[in-house]
Amino acid sequence: MKKKKNILHLPDHLPVHKVLPQLEQALAGKGRAVLTAPPGSGKTTLVPLVLKDASWLHEKKILLLEPRRIAARLAAEYMSKLCQEKVGNTVGYQIRFDRRISARTKVEVITEGILCRRLQQGPELSDIGLVIFDEFHERSLNSDLAFTLCLDVLSGLRDDLRLLVMSATMDAEAVSSLLGDAPIINGQGRMFPVRKEYLPPLPQFASSRPDQLARSTSRAIRQVLGQEQGDLLVFLPGMGEIRRVQEQLADVEKIIVRPLHGSLKPAEQELAIQPDAAGRQRVILATTIAETSVTIEGITAVIDCGWKRVPRFDNNSGLSRLETVRISKASAEQRAGRAGRLGPGVCYQLWDKGVDVGLQAFDQPEISQADLAPMVLELANWGVLDPAQLSWLTPPPVASFAQGKELLQRLGALDRQGRITETGRAMADFPLHPRLARMLLLADKENRHTALDLAALLSEPDLLSGNDSADLEDRLSCLHRFRTQGRAAVRALGGHMGTCARVEQSTRQLASLLKGKSAQKTHQLSVGGLLALAWPDRVALRRSHGSYKLVSGRGGLLRPHDPLAASQLLVVPSLDAGHQDGRIFLAAQLDQDELEILFQDELAEQDEVFWDSTAERVVSRAVVRLGQLLVSEKPLADPDPAAVQHALLSGIRELGIEILHWSAKARQLQVRLLCLRAWQPSADWPDLSDATLLAELEDWLLPYLSGIRTIKGCAALNLEQILRSRLDFRQQQRVEKDAPTHIQVPSGSRIRLEYRPGEPPILAVRLQEVFGLAETPAVCQGRVPVVLHLLSPARRPVQITQDLRGFWQSSYFAVRKEMKGRYPKHHWPEEPWSAEATARIKRKK
Repeated sequence: MKKKKNILHLPDHLPVHKVLPQLEQALAGKGRAVLTAPPGSGKTTLVPLVLKDASWLHEKKILLLEPRRIAARLAAEYMSKLCQEKVGNTVGYQIRFDRRISARTKVEVITEGILCRRLQQGPELSDIGLVIFDEFHERSLNSDLAFTLCLDVLSGLRDDLRLLVMSATMDAEAVSSLLGDAPIINGQGRMFPVRKEYLPPLPQFASSRPDQLARSTSRAIRQVLGQEQGDLLVFLPGMGEIRRVQEQLADVEKIIVRPLHGSLKPAEQELAIQPDAAGRQRVILATTIAETSVTIEGITAVIDCGWKRVPRFDNNSGLSRLETVRISKASAEQRAGRAGRLGPGVCYQLWDKGVDVGLQAFDQPEISQADLAPMVLELANWGVLDPAQLSWLTPPPVASFAQGKELLQRLGALDRQGRITETGRAMADFPLHPRLARMLLLADKENRHTALDLAALLSEPDLLSGNDSADLEDRLSCLHRFRTQGRAAVRALGGHMGTCARVEQSTRQLASLLKGKSAQKTHQLSVGGLLALAWPDRVALRRSHGSYKLVSGRGGLLRPHDPLAASQLLVVPSLDAGHQDGRIFLAAQLDQDELEILFQDELAEQDEVFWDSTAERVVSRAVVRLGQLLVSEKPLADPDPAAVQHALLSGIRELGIEILHWSAKARQLQVRLLCLRAWQPSADWPDLSDATLLAELEDWLLPYLSGIRTIKGCAALNLEQILRSRLDFRQQQRVEKDAPTHIQVPSGSRIRLEYRPGEPPILAVRLQEVFGLAETPAVCQGRVPVVLHLLSPARRPVQITQDLRGFWQSSYFAVRKEMKGRYPKHHWPEEPWSAEATARIKRKK
């Protein structure tokens, strides 16, 4: 290949240089290739510059896709430096808010999301000859989607479009297979060796909690600073840990601590990457953003905490939460490689050697654990309703895809069949989540400025992170001060200047995209009202101070002292998917009148009659509901009597049959019938056990509940009569005959029988009242002898028997002797057979 004069300074010592002829041959032939090469091997910057003049490009351009903005910008700047040109000539880049591309540009470095938008606007990519997916191991949602759409273009529109996938650590075989068994080219070797050492944290700091991670990492940095002379690159999960470590190193002299993460302005990122002007040793505290960007000068040592922070989408709640998880083996290799790009280096891994065994080989692709609503909209805009129609390295999970589709249908972006609507196409024009795009499109002219600010605010990190209040009004106020009063006013509020600047930039970009789009005719809306356009499923009603219930039924909690905690209604755009109640990060108040206007088609009015367990009464009310939220209620003047009766039955079932006011007569009738049912199994006695009565409340109790709403009101029920009504006339006669309530004894007294289920009845009677009675009384037509409890004059049992005749013949005389001594004034005859029975306590004088 003929080299141009402007690339005379291409390094030829990098490992990837040796495989460039093989790579060019593969792309010239099959048009698809997979390149694996270690970190620092030159694949990001050398490959595009060598291939840009290939004859098979036919003067078309190369697109180099980078997963991060900083990596795209730095790669373009480094390649332009090699070409001895300014960025935007032979090599240019396009990232959000920044575009440096001219008519002379042959290599465009862009982020994956921008490629998706280009494909939607012009699927043929007519001016592009080669698309390079760099650092493909990161497997972001946009990279997977862009890759799949490019494969679709190859299969139907552009068979001459060439694809190259590059990474130091990826599943090359799987990618090759998806590319039709494309050649796998290995750029072996590393420029410099990297020694690995393990520095496990102390046991008390061994968890992934931010404070403990910061403590263990700070300790390791202090230890390594005494051993290493070069600059240190330290990997941490997120901005919170970076701030903590920065504070904990404030007392260390002769070093400069630089943060490096995606929320920094380009100038601040540049400051972290370049050597210190004063020659101080740098400690660069970075997130995963530093895994894949181009070489950072001066790095000789890496400290890897071994953790990263990733979003996890919960299909059950429709919410995402950030989780701190162990990195993969591939990620650990990427991080370690940063220490050996400029010379021999060392990587200090803050874990035990045994942890290596449990690390996954590769990171989980974002598509398997992300909110797929944006991707579902992109596919619908592409004309694909079923993702199975396309080729995927990792197919989108069915449940997540369905949930994204359902949300888009609720937002009006898709119709019932899943096809994109005109509203959906308009939403797809914005580089925003579909929720925010809908808010912009539905906001009228009076609301648009606030809607633009909200969309920008919610697309960036919180500019008041650490603020005690979740109120988005506070963020809007801070943004207003940034515009009108400057830095000092923002600092006084605890705001972040860099984030404010990006929000302002985003607002202007969105405003330009919104120009020319017709405004909807809506009412003047509050901040909460605008948010409800984007998050209709996140309207929340107050349960108690700081505790809220969402439309979906999920719970949300504000911090205890948040000024919003007393608000009746909120809209919650940022909520953690907690196991029970998630933490509310950002919210705004919603007015009741606004809710009724915005959701007038979704508010459900209905009459409710139900059992209130707390008050133990039937409640009847007319309610208005939004999803699972009770928006308003008022008492029903004339509820349906049948509904009241059934609600009361529900209460009785809940409390148990014993909650009814049972009289002794009612219980005895119940037991008598249960006994007859046991004694006469072939008869047709009804089952009146508690379990059956509870199960058949509708059959025997419902007709008697008219006008009753409380358990106390049930006290007026005559349960004996109600149970007796379960018997026909013949059964009522039989129960009195076969299971009588009383038995007349020789003294003339009628003594009550005590019935117990499964046992013979008990007749408790004074001994003197049964003198002369030879046979034991019986019930059930004489088949069930009663159990006689023969009592003393003090009504204490002196004998229990079912054989009265046997008692008179034997035991009576021992009892007589004892009773005569204890009760001498009573009559204790020697012949009980012939003695006169009496109900008197003492003998006649």
